[in-house]
Amino acid sequence: MRLVAYLDRNGAEALGRLDGTRVHRLPGLGRIDRRLSPKALTPKALTPEALAAMEPADEGVELDELTLLPVARPEKIFCVGLNYRSHVDETGRDLPTYPVLFPKFASSLIGHGAPITLPPESVQVDYEAELAVVIGKPGRRISRDDAFDHVLGYTICNDVTMRDYQYKTHQWMQGKAWDGSTPLGPVLVTADELDADGLGPGRLGIALRLNGAEMQSATTDRLIFDVPELIRVTSEFTRLEAGDVILTGTPGGVGYRRDPQVFLTDGDIVEVEIEGIGTLRNTVRAES
Repeated sequence: MRLVAYLDRNGAEALGRLDGTRVHRLPGLGRIDRRLSPKALTPKALTPEALAAMEPADEGVELDELTLLPVARPEKIFCVGLNYRSHVDETGRDLPTYPVLFPKFASSLIGHGAPITLPPESVQVDYEAELAVVIGKPGRRISRDDAFDHVLGYTICNDVTMRDYQYKTHQWMQGKAWDGSTPLGPVLVTADELDADGLGPGRLGIALRLNGAEMQSATTDRLIFDVPELIRVTSEFTRLEAGDVILTGTPGGVGYRRDPQVFLTDGDIVEVEIEGIGTLRNTVRAES
């Protein structure tokens, strides 16, 4: 099943199921987060099976007619740095033995088709293609063996980074958590669909194109820390809630490490494609 979040004709948030090219609204749901549970679903029931059992509330509307939102509204966003060997190698760092984690905020997220805004303060705005994991079942101290039971599905992220701010200090947050900078979407593919297609989160092709030129390309089986390990590590120190997002890291080829360096400029088109999920596309615009 494929889910999209969007604005309805009245400007209200809605969650729908994508069938072909049409989106059918699911009643009582806005975006995937812990707050949707009291009326429509309990967190325990936020599963692909429970969502599939819901009767659509309308006859549907064409996907390309909608303004899309980030499909999840996370309480917490966990970002993983240095999780592909190719990216570790290009940074010249040692291979990590424990995941490098940093936060983003819900205010950082934008939807498919929304502009990536270039702030006037930064001159080194970079791209990062990433697989995003969306939590469906809450939990704390989740074991590797139980980790996939807590996953609702997967989507695509572009972890846009202001490199000149990232490297002002040894902490990365000020380069990573700018408002309205991080595309997430366009769809959430539930875990059962990826598994049914024989893909699973550990065997997906991932690529990023800048104005049509491929800048990053890898497969998710190259992750140093896989999805179950990331869930185990993050849930060890905090409770994961429905709608929380884990960004699993980016492969090599980021603009900052190229020679010459490549940074995003006004008018650029950035596309992140992940096998079995789709393509996240955004245009870059200078902040007015």
